[in-house]
Amino acid sequence: MKTMKPTHKALFILCPTLVLGFIYYSSGKLHLHVWGPKPQSDAEETTVVLTKGAEVKRIPELETEITGGRIVGSVYDKQGFLLQLDTKLPQELAYKYGNLSEGACKPGYAAAKMTTIYPKFMKPAPMFLDRNFKLLAKVSNYLPPFGFKTQEKVIDSILTATKYYGLGEHLDSLSCKRCIIVGNGGILFNKSLGSRIDEYDVVVRLNEAPVKGYSKDVGTKTTIRITYPEGAIQKSDNYEKDSLFVFSAFKPLDFKWLRQMVFKEKLRGTEGFWKSVAHYVPREPTEMRILNPYFIQEAAFQFIGLPLNNGLMGKGVRHMQASL
Repeated sequence: MKTMKPTHKALFILCPTLVLGFIYYSSGKLHLHVWGPKPQSDAEETTVVLTKGAEVKRIPELETEITGGRIVGSVYDKQGFLLQLDTKLPQELAYKYGNLSEGACKPGYAAAKMTTIYPKFMKPAPMFLDRNFKLLAKVSNYLPPFGFKTQEKVIDSILTATKYYGLGEHLDSLSCKRCIIVGNGGILFNKSLGSRIDEYDVVVRLNEAPVKGYSKDVGTKTTIRITYPEGAIQKSDNYEKDSLFVFSAFKPLDFKWLRQMVFKEKLRGTEGFWKSVAHYVPREPTEMRILNPYFIQEAAFQFIGLPLNNGLMGKGVRHMQASL
Protein backbone atom coordinates (compact mmCIF):
# COMPACT_ATOMS: atom_id res chain seq x y z
CA MET A 1 0.00 0.00 0.00
CA LYS A 2 1.23 3.48 -0.81
CA THR A 3 2.07 6.01 1.88
CA MET A 4 1.14 9.66 1.86
CA LYS A 5 4.00 11.85 0.69
CA PRO A 6 5.34 14.34 3.27
CA THR A 7 4.75 17.22 0.87
CA HIS A 8 1.08 16.29 0.61
CA LYS A 9 0.86 16.48 4.40
CA ALA A 10 2.53 19.87 4.45
CA LEU A 11 0.20 21.17 1.75
CA PHE A 12 -2.83 19.91 3.60
CA ILE A 13 -1.77 21.62 6.83
CA LEU A 14 -1.18 24.96 5.08
CA CYS A 15 -4.34 24.98 2.97
CA PRO A 16 -6.82 25.41 5.85
CA THR A 17 -4.73 28.32 7.10
CA LEU A 18 -5.08 29.99 3.70
CA VAL A 19 -8.79 29.23 3.72
CA LEU A 20 -9.06 30.84 7.12
CA GLY A 21 -7.26 33.85 5.73
CA PHE A 22 -9.94 34.15 3.08
CA ILE A 23 -12.70 33.87 5.69
CA TYR A 24 -11.41 36.69 7.85
CA TYR A 25 -10.52 38.75 4.80
CA SER A 26 -14.04 38.47 3.41
CA SER A 27 -15.55 39.25 6.80
CA GLY A 28 -13.49 42.42 7.13
CA LYS A 29 -11.57 41.20 10.17
CA LEU A 30 -7.99 40.37 11.02
CA HIS A 31 -6.84 39.80 14.58
CA LEU A 32 -4.36 37.08 15.51
CA HIS A 33 -4.75 35.60 18.97
CA VAL A 34 -2.92 32.94 20.94
CA TRP A 35 -4.32 30.98 23.86
CA GLY A 36 -4.07 32.80 27.16
CA PRO A 37 -6.39 34.58 29.58
CA LYS A 38 -9.83 34.91 28.08
CA PRO A 39 -10.21 38.31 26.39
CA GLN A 40 -13.35 40.36 26.25
CA SER A 41 -15.77 39.57 23.47
CA ASP A 42 -14.02 40.51 20.26
CA ALA A 43 -15.56 40.10 16.84
CA GLU A 44 -12.12 40.38 15.25
CA GLU A 45 -10.63 37.29 16.85
CA THR A 46 -9.03 34.64 14.67
CA THR A 47 -7.15 31.69 16.09
CA VAL A 48 -5.08 28.88 14.67
CA VAL A 49 -4.51 26.01 17.08
CA LEU A 50 -1.31 24.37 15.91
CA THR A 51 -0.97 20.61 15.94
CA LYS A 52 2.76 20.43 16.49
CA GLY A 53 5.62 22.66 17.50
CA ALA A 54 7.23 24.24 14.46
CA GLU A 55 10.58 25.90 13.96
CA VAL A 56 10.32 29.06 11.92
CA LYS A 57 13.37 29.95 9.88
CA ARG A 58 13.66 33.70 9.71
CA ILE A 59 15.84 35.51 7.22
CA PRO A 60 16.08 39.21 8.11
CA GLU A 61 16.60 41.47 5.15
CA LEU A 62 16.85 44.80 6.93
CA GLU A 63 17.34 45.89 10.53
CA THR A 64 14.18 47.10 12.23
CA GLU A 65 13.71 49.75 14.87
CA ILE A 66 10.40 50.09 16.70
CA THR A 67 9.64 53.65 17.72
CA GLY A 68 6.35 54.62 19.29
CA GLY A 69 4.58 51.59 17.90
CA ARG A 70 5.69 52.29 14.34
CA ILE A 71 8.09 50.21 12.26
CA VAL A 72 11.19 51.88 10.86
CA GLY A 73 12.58 49.64 8.14
CA SER A 74 11.27 46.15 7.41
CA VAL A 75 12.24 42.61 8.32
CA TYR A 76 10.58 39.79 6.42
CA ASP A 77 10.95 36.04 6.49
CA LYS A 78 11.75 34.09 3.34
CA GLN A 79 8.06 33.83 2.44
CA GLY A 80 7.66 37.60 2.63
CA PHE A 81 5.84 37.93 5.98
CA LEU A 82 6.71 40.80 8.30
CA LEU A 83 8.48 39.43 11.39
CA GLN A 84 7.77 42.27 13.81
CA LEU A 85 4.29 43.73 13.79
CA ASP A 86 3.18 47.22 14.62
CA THR A 87 0.45 47.00 17.25
CA LYS A 88 -1.02 50.35 16.25
CA LEU A 89 -3.35 50.91 13.33
CA PRO A 90 -1.89 52.55 10.21
CA GLN A 91 -2.74 56.25 10.12
CA GLU A 92 -5.50 55.90 7.55
CA LEU A 93 -7.15 53.09 9.54
CA ALA A 94 -6.75 54.90 12.85
CA TYR A 95 -8.62 57.86 11.39
CA LYS A 96 -11.35 55.60 10.04
CA TYR A 97 -11.78 53.22 12.96
CA GLY A 98 -10.19 54.95 15.94
CA ASN A 99 -13.47 55.94 17.59
CA LEU A 100 -15.30 52.67 17.06
CA SER A 101 -16.27 50.65 20.11
CA GLU A 102 -14.50 47.40 20.94
CA GLY A 103 -15.76 44.54 18.76
CA ALA A 104 -17.26 46.77 16.07
CA CYS A 105 -16.96 45.63 12.47
CA LYS A 106 -14.20 47.29 10.50
CA PRO A 107 -14.80 46.76 6.76
CA GLY A 108 -11.55 46.85 4.83
CA TYR A 109 -9.43 46.55 7.96
CA ALA A 110 -8.38 42.95 7.33
CA ALA A 111 -7.15 43.64 3.81
CA ALA A 112 -5.16 46.69 4.89
CA LYS A 113 -3.62 44.94 7.89
CA MET A 114 -2.83 41.83 5.87
CA THR A 115 -1.05 43.95 3.29
CA THR A 116 1.12 45.37 6.08
CA ILE A 117 1.97 41.89 7.36
CA TYR A 118 2.39 40.36 3.91
CA PRO A 119 3.04 42.97 1.18
CA LYS A 120 2.44 40.42 -1.59
CA PHE A 121 -1.10 39.90 -0.32
CA MET A 122 -3.90 40.22 -2.83
CA LYS A 123 -7.56 39.32 -2.61
CA PRO A 124 -7.71 35.56 -3.20
CA ALA A 125 -10.01 33.69 -5.51
CA PRO A 126 -13.35 32.32 -4.25
CA MET A 127 -12.94 29.93 -1.34
CA PHE A 128 -15.00 27.21 -3.03
CA LEU A 129 -15.44 26.41 -6.70
CA ASP A 130 -18.72 27.58 -8.21
CA ARG A 131 -20.31 27.34 -11.66
CA ASN A 132 -17.91 30.00 -12.94
CA PHE A 133 -14.85 27.97 -11.99
CA LYS A 134 -13.64 27.72 -15.61
CA LEU A 135 -12.93 31.45 -15.55
CA LEU A 136 -10.27 31.03 -12.86
CA ALA A 137 -7.25 31.43 -15.11
CA LYS A 138 -4.72 31.03 -12.30
CA VAL A 139 -5.68 27.39 -11.72
CA SER A 140 -7.40 26.30 -14.93
CA ASN A 141 -4.17 25.29 -16.68
CA TYR A 142 -2.79 23.14 -13.87
CA LEU A 143 -3.49 19.50 -13.09
CA PRO A 144 -4.57 18.57 -9.55
CA PRO A 145 -3.59 19.41 -6.88
CA PHE A 146 -2.69 22.87 -8.20
CA GLY A 147 -5.64 23.18 -10.55
CA PHE A 148 -8.45 21.25 -12.21
CA LYS A 149 -7.21 20.68 -15.76
CA THR A 150 -8.79 17.53 -17.34
CA GLN A 151 -11.46 17.46 -14.61
CA GLU A 152 -13.79 20.18 -15.89
CA LYS A 153 -16.65 17.86 -16.88
CA VAL A 154 -16.59 15.96 -13.60
CA ILE A 155 -16.50 19.18 -11.58
CA ASP A 156 -19.32 20.65 -13.65
CA SER A 157 -21.54 17.67 -12.90
CA ILE A 158 -20.70 17.85 -9.19
CA LEU A 159 -21.43 21.58 -8.94
CA THR A 160 -24.73 21.10 -10.74
CA ALA A 161 -25.75 18.82 -7.89
CA THR A 162 -24.30 20.76 -4.95
CA LYS A 163 -25.99 24.03 -6.03
CA TYR A 164 -24.56 26.10 -3.16
CA TYR A 165 -21.04 27.52 -3.09
CA GLY A 166 -20.68 29.53 0.13
CA LEU A 167 -20.53 28.97 3.87
CA GLY A 168 -24.29 29.06 4.19
CA GLU A 169 -26.90 31.79 4.36
CA HIS A 170 -26.33 32.72 8.00
CA LEU A 171 -22.53 32.85 7.94
CA ASP A 172 -22.42 34.54 4.55
CA SER A 173 -24.64 37.30 5.94
CA LEU A 174 -22.29 38.10 8.84
CA SER A 175 -20.04 41.09 8.31
CA CYS A 176 -17.76 39.83 11.08
CA LYS A 177 -16.78 36.21 11.61
CA ARG A 178 -14.68 34.76 14.42
CA CYS A 179 -12.76 31.78 13.06
CA ILE A 180 -10.58 28.99 14.39
CA ILE A 181 -8.73 25.97 12.96
CA VAL A 182 -8.50 23.04 15.37
CA GLY A 183 -5.68 20.62 14.60
CA ASN A 184 -5.34 16.91 15.31
CA GLY A 185 -2.03 16.73 17.17
CA GLY A 186 -3.33 16.29 20.71
CA ILE A 187 -1.99 19.52 22.23
CA LEU A 188 -5.49 20.39 23.48
CA PHE A 189 -5.68 17.27 25.64
CA ASN A 190 -6.75 18.19 29.20
CA LYS A 191 -6.82 21.89 28.31
CA SER A 192 -10.63 22.18 28.78
CA LEU A 193 -10.90 24.68 25.93
CA GLY A 194 -13.96 23.12 24.31
CA SER A 195 -16.35 25.86 25.43
CA ARG A 196 -13.94 28.52 24.15
CA ILE A 197 -13.71 26.85 20.75
CA ASP A 198 -17.50 26.60 20.47
CA GLU A 199 -17.78 30.39 20.83
CA TYR A 200 -16.33 30.93 17.35
CA ASP A 201 -18.56 31.46 14.31
CA VAL A 202 -16.47 29.21 12.07
CA VAL A 203 -14.74 26.11 13.46
CA VAL A 204 -12.55 24.30 10.92
CA ARG A 205 -11.41 20.70 11.45
CA LEU A 206 -9.32 18.43 9.26
CA ASN A 207 -9.88 14.86 8.10
CA GLU A 208 -10.91 12.52 10.92
CA ALA A 209 -10.23 14.97 13.75
CA PRO A 210 -12.29 13.48 16.60
CA VAL A 211 -14.99 15.35 18.47
CA LYS A 212 -17.02 12.67 20.22
CA GLY A 213 -15.49 11.82 23.56
CA TYR A 214 -13.20 14.86 23.46
CA SER A 215 -15.68 17.73 23.51
CA LYS A 216 -14.39 19.08 26.83
CA ASP A 217 -11.06 19.84 25.15
CA VAL A 218 -11.90 20.38 21.47
CA GLY A 219 -15.51 21.56 21.55
CA THR A 220 -18.62 20.18 19.88
CA LYS A 221 -18.98 22.59 16.99
CA THR A 222 -17.70 21.93 13.49
CA THR A 223 -18.53 24.33 10.67
CA ILE A 224 -16.14 23.02 8.03
CA ARG A 225 -14.38 19.67 7.77
CA ILE A 226 -11.72 19.78 5.06
CA THR A 227 -10.62 16.40 3.75
CA TYR A 228 -9.71 14.24 0.77
CA PRO A 229 -10.58 10.60 -0.07
CA GLU A 230 -7.93 8.92 2.08
CA GLY A 231 -8.49 11.33 4.97
CA ALA A 232 -12.30 11.29 5.06
CA ILE A 233 -14.16 9.78 8.01
CA GLN A 234 -15.07 6.20 7.12
CA LYS A 235 -17.66 5.51 9.83
CA SER A 236 -20.84 7.49 9.21
CA ASP A 237 -21.63 7.64 12.93
CA ASN A 238 -18.51 9.72 13.51
CA TYR A 239 -19.75 12.62 11.39
CA GLU A 240 -21.20 15.65 13.13
CA LYS A 241 -24.74 16.62 12.21
CA ASP A 242 -24.40 19.82 10.26
CA SER A 243 -20.85 20.57 9.10
CA LEU A 244 -19.91 21.34 5.51
CA PHE A 245 -17.94 18.58 3.80
CA VAL A 246 -15.14 20.47 2.03
CA PHE A 247 -13.21 18.43 -0.51
CA SER A 248 -9.56 19.03 -1.36
CA ALA A 249 -8.22 17.12 -4.37
CA PHE A 250 -4.63 15.94 -4.73
CA LYS A 251 -5.02 13.86 -7.89
CA PRO A 252 -7.52 13.44 -10.76
CA LEU A 253 -8.86 10.22 -9.23
CA ASP A 254 -10.03 12.19 -6.21
CA PHE A 255 -12.65 14.04 -8.27
CA LYS A 256 -14.05 10.74 -9.51
CA TRP A 257 -14.37 9.63 -5.89
CA LEU A 258 -16.17 12.85 -4.95
CA ARG A 259 -18.64 12.45 -7.80
CA GLN A 260 -19.49 8.97 -6.52
CA MET A 261 -20.01 10.36 -3.01
CA VAL A 262 -22.19 13.22 -4.25
CA PHE A 263 -24.41 11.00 -6.38
CA LYS A 264 -24.38 8.13 -3.83
CA GLU A 265 -22.89 5.73 -6.34
CA LYS A 266 -21.25 2.47 -5.40
CA LEU A 267 -17.49 2.86 -5.11
CA ARG A 268 -15.91 0.48 -7.58
CA GLY A 269 -12.32 -0.29 -6.75
CA THR A 270 -9.81 1.70 -4.74
CA GLU A 271 -6.73 1.26 -6.90
CA GLY A 272 -4.76 4.48 -7.08
CA PHE A 273 -5.44 5.53 -3.49
CA TRP A 274 -2.61 5.25 -0.97
CA LYS A 275 -4.91 3.88 1.77
CA SER A 276 -8.50 2.83 2.26
CA VAL A 277 -11.14 5.45 1.51
CA ALA A 278 -14.68 6.16 2.63
CA HIS A 279 -17.39 4.39 0.64
CA TYR A 280 -20.12 6.76 1.77
CA VAL A 281 -20.34 10.36 2.97
CA PRO A 282 -23.51 11.10 4.98
CA ARG A 283 -24.06 14.51 3.47
CA GLU A 284 -26.55 15.89 1.00
CA PRO A 285 -25.00 17.36 -2.16
CA THR A 286 -25.94 20.84 -0.94
CA GLU A 287 -23.67 20.28 2.09
CA MET A 288 -20.59 19.56 -0.02
CA ARG A 289 -18.04 22.03 -1.37
CA ILE A 290 -14.89 21.83 -3.49
CA LEU A 291 -11.95 23.77 -2.10
CA ASN A 292 -10.48 26.10 -4.71
CA PRO A 293 -7.08 24.64 -5.74
CA TYR A 294 -5.77 28.20 -5.61
CA PHE A 295 -5.05 27.62 -1.92
CA ILE A 296 -3.01 24.49 -2.56
CA GLN A 297 -1.13 26.33 -5.29
CA GLU A 298 -0.33 29.21 -2.96
CA ALA A 299 0.73 26.85 -0.17
CA ALA A 300 3.01 24.89 -2.51
CA PHE A 301 4.70 27.64 -4.48
CA GLN A 302 4.61 30.62 -2.11
CA PHE A 303 4.95 29.09 1.36
CA ILE A 304 6.59 25.67 0.98
CA GLY A 305 8.69 26.87 -1.94
CA LEU A 306 8.18 24.01 -4.37
CA PRO A 307 9.67 24.67 -7.82
CA LEU A 308 6.98 25.35 -10.39
CA ASN A 309 7.93 22.25 -12.42
CA ASN A 310 5.13 22.98 -14.92
CA GLY A 311 2.64 22.46 -12.11
CA LEU A 312 3.46 18.76 -11.74
CA MET A 313 4.11 16.97 -8.45
CA GLY A 314 7.40 15.47 -9.62
CA LYS A 315 10.92 16.61 -8.88
CA GLY A 316 9.61 19.24 -6.52
CA VAL A 317 8.01 16.59 -4.35
CA ARG A 318 11.19 14.55 -4.16
CA HIS A 319 13.11 17.69 -3.27
CA MET A 320 10.67 18.49 -0.47
CA GLN A 321 10.75 14.92 0.82
CA ALA A 322 14.50 15.23 1.23
CA SER A 323 14.16 18.53 3.09
CA LEU A 324 11.37 17.26 5.32
